[in-house]
Amino acid sequence: MEKKHPHADAVYKIIELKDQTYGVEVTIPDSYPTTISSFATKAEAEQWIAMHKEKAGEGTRLPRRRFGSFTKR
Repeated sequence: MEKKHPHADAVYKIIELKDQTYGVEVTIPDSYPTTISSFATKAEAEQWIAMHKEKAGEGTRLPRRRFGSFTKR
């Protein structure tokens, strides 16, 4: 049995953020919603959604966003 990508049933909503940029609220069944930010334009947010849906539909593993690097001191 082929395993379905966990984001295949995700619901996307574009939201305007306080700093006048845009974010994408992603809701995945049985999970808390998360917001991906920040896109300068609504069109950039729509483009990200289209890419994310395409990759999830292919079953391709989606890369995680990096929030900085951590080094040992």
